[in-house]
Amino acid sequence: MPTIFFVGAGSGDPELITVKGHRLVRDADVLLYTGSLVNPELVAMSHAPVKESSWGMKLENQISFMTTHARAGKKVVRLHTGDPSLYGAITEQIIELDKEGIDIEIVPGVSSLFGAAASLKAELTPKGISESVIITRPAGNTLDTDQIRELSRHGVTMAIFLGATHFEDVTRNVEYPPDTPAAVVYRATWKDEKIIRGTVATIAEKAREAGIDKTALLIIGGAMDPAHKGLVRSHLYS
Repeated sequence: MPTIFFVGAGSGDPELITVKGHRLVRDADVLLYTGSLVNPELVAMSHAPVKESSWGMKLENQISFMTTHARAGKKVVRLHTGDPSLYGAITEQIIELDKEGIDIEIVPGVSSLFGAAASLKAELTPKGISESVIITRPAGNTLDTDQIRELSRHGVTMAIFLGATHFEDVTRNVEYPPDTPAAVVYRATWKDEKIIRGTVATIAEKAREAGIDKTALLIIGGAMDPAHKGLVRSHLYS
């Protein structure tokens, strides 16, 4: 059975792809990548004679493109930004490829969430501050409703993807105290990365003043406090 490889490109820095992902991208015969979201350095690294951006391609066109090459015996790599399992829209691709008798293998990548945490020099789950992480996204053009208000009541670290144009609505609706630390990371681990720090009350305005309206992640919670208020020493180091 032909196999197509879904590879996570990582959060931006081309060196953050896995060793396995690097090998697959380098040795691919056919590379289908997610447009401007994948670092061009990774695309250039591939020796694939066929390289196509999926920007503007409908699902049916992507499936036809990958299936045709896979059935011809080519090594096909579908290169997604970050990690494919988080907002990668891979499930619908997998369903259609299965109908075509095409198997898939997923190679995980460094999510922009973890790239952002690294850039912030922050732990998302410091003991005594937050034991959990909630990953979600706001309502918008492709999502009718969200549960951000309800989820925020847990008071743990919350990471909001795909919401750069909705930061004002998000921070207005969450039920964190207004002085809860928050951070916005634009294009985490890319060379033009921007980091904005503030609180629930101030972060949306700060991000807007910085001109951030896309490709940014909002993280809310005590874990974003550089002073680490409430931190309890881990038993690992006691």
